[in-house]
Order: sequence, then C-alpha cells, then structure tokens
Amino acid sequence: MTLEHLDPRTREVLARFGFDPTRFEELRARVVSGELSPASNVVSGHLEPPRDSDLEVLPEPGSDAWCSAREAGLAALSKGKVGQIVLAGGMATRFGGVVKGIVHAVDGRSFLDWKLSATARLAEELSSVIPVALMTSFATDDDTRAHVRALDVPLPRFFPQSVSLRLTAEGELFEEDGAPSLYAPGHGDLLEAVRHSGMLRAFRAQGVQHVAVSNVDNLGARIDPVIVGAHLLGGRPLTTEVAGKEGDMGGAPVRFDGRLGLLEGPEFPPGFDHDRIAVFNTNTATFTLAGLDRDFALRWLHVRKQVGDREAVQLERLYHHASWELPTTYLQVPRNGVRGRFFPIKEPEDLERSRAPLRELLAASVLD
Repeated sequence: MTLEHLDPRTREVLARFGFDPTRFEELRARVVSGELSPASNVVSGHLEPPRDSDLEVLPEPGSDAWCSAREAGLAALSKGKVGQIVLAGGMATRFGGVVKGIVHAVDGRSFLDWKLSATARLAEELSSVIPVALMTSFATDDDTRAHVRALDVPLPRFFPQSVSLRLTAEGELFEEDGAPSLYAPGHGDLLEAVRHSGMLRAFRAQGVQHVAVSNVDNLGARIDPVIVGAHLLGGRPLTTEVAGKEGDMGGAPVRFDGRLGLLEGPEFPPGFDHDRIAVFNTNTATFTLAGLDRDFALRWLHVRKQVGDREAVQLERLYHHASWELPTTYLQVPRNGVRGRFFPIKEPEDLERSRAPLRELLAASVLD
C-alpha cells in the first residue's frame, strides 16, 4: 500500500493531526537503506558519567539556598511569568486502551484532575494565573477534551502532537486489521508543536516567560516555587530534572566526547555500565520561552514495537534531546516523600503500589 491508496478515515486523521508526507517518505527511505536501524540508535564516541560539578542539587528546605530559590520562584509565579505544559499524548495502550490521563488515580480522581487541580490551587494561593496547555495525540485528544470539560478546574489550552504511520522492517506500510497502523511519534513533537500550533505565541501573549513540562502520569512533578527558582537562578534556557537511581534504567545525563547531554537507553552502547551514572532523567523540565522558540535538529530513533503478534517499526524523537542544543542545568531532585518529584505510573500495577505515597504527596501544599 502507498500513501496514494490510503483509506478515507486514515486520510482524515493524518490531515487533522499534521502528518507530513514529505518527511515520512524521507524517513522511510532511510529505513529502507539501513541508515535508520536499531544500530543507528547507538551513539559512537567516548561516553563517561557526568561529573559531580555537572549536577546542581536542589537545596535542602530551610537552607539559605532553598530560601533564595523559593523567593525567586514565588516572585515569578506571582507575576504570571510561569506556565505549564502537560504531556498527555501517546497511544493510550497501557491501561487497556483507556486514555491514561482520565484514569482514576487516587480517591476516585483522575491523573488530569489531580494535575490540573494542583496548579489551580497554587495559582489561587498566590492570587495569580498559571496558564496550562495539554499536548494530546490523535489517540487521546477527543477523550481528554471531553474529560477536562467535566472537571472543576480552569480550562487549559490544547495542542496536538503529530501522527505517523508504522512500517515493516523492510520499510513498507505496516497494516493492522486491514488498515495502515497509526502512531504518535514521541514527545519530541513538543518542540515543533508548541510553536506551529501557536501555543508558544499564546503563552507569550499572557506574559509567560518560562514553562514547566511534565508527563501526565507523574503527579509528583507539580509546579513548585523552589524548582522554578532553581531554574531561574541557574540562568540557562533549559533545566532538566534528574533523580537518584533505585534500579532505574533508561535515559540519563552523560558526557559524550566531552559534551554533556541526555541520552535514552537505546542510545547507549551494548555493555555500557549504567551503574556508573548515579542519576537518571525524570522527563520533567523547565524551558525559557526564548529557548523553545527555535528549530531543533533532534535525532530520530528506530523503535521496534510489538503490535498484536507482529513487530512494527516506529520512528520517534524525544524532547529532552534539546539538552544537546541548549545550555542546560541538570537539577537533582528528591524522588520520594512529600517533596518527591518522580511518581511515574506506566502500568496499572504501578498505580496500586503508589496510591498511599501519592495520597500523602497530594495532600501537601508546595507552599508549606
């Protein structure tokens, strides 16, 4: 099957969510040629752990540094200079086909309810406004919009990530139930979508100068004045949060041929000793709007995805690869407790294990 022979429903979804046929064909040609493959994910060069001086540790509560960060963050929040982007896209596959953001997380309230309510509560406590935007996907947009309209929270803005078509290992269109198989090509879409959708312009019109980005399933990643202040005092266009490992694998900061940035798990060479790196990437970050307002040359990763009883190829990008293009502060944050910043829920089992600590976290105000 070729793009010219796509069915009407597929064409409609592709048109609505910004499918780029020229880019698709260029990427498909790179898969066919072998330029994009599992082997191309792996970086080639000298890798070493980040130095201690590469990481900024979030100050301890009550310390002079903590008070300075808190004061700076409160000032920015009170003046409406901080916005929030919640990553609520993806494929809605891990919770039985239900969009994760609308799943009941704690005490009968959804992830989105808790996430948006926490921001609204902080804005109310500060007598300020914190503009919020949700990045959705073709698989989550309709359900997310309907769910949020029914919540007792200020209505956020919405902007979608793009959509693409899965491939076979040979570069042909991958079909599922007789139709082309669609997917959302990673949260790296954020960096284009926030500009092309007009969302960046809307933030700027509201006086926003910095925007905090986090996953919808990480309720620990709330807007916190101390985090905002640490970003401001760091003076860099990007602050990315890292946390101490507890058996975690995946993305982490690394020095690659002397340069510091974030790599994802498949980019590390086979046999690399991940225990040499004491922290990992939590996928929570704060950008200046000026830092977001540019083109990024993000890497495309070749991802094998099990679809039914067959394996498909997806090409994906990750927004934290912006760390290779922007001066970045690597802020080490606590992962647990009432100040914890990392409570990811990837599977239903994670939610069962996390409900008690999440309940304690959500009851605490970041202003306490």
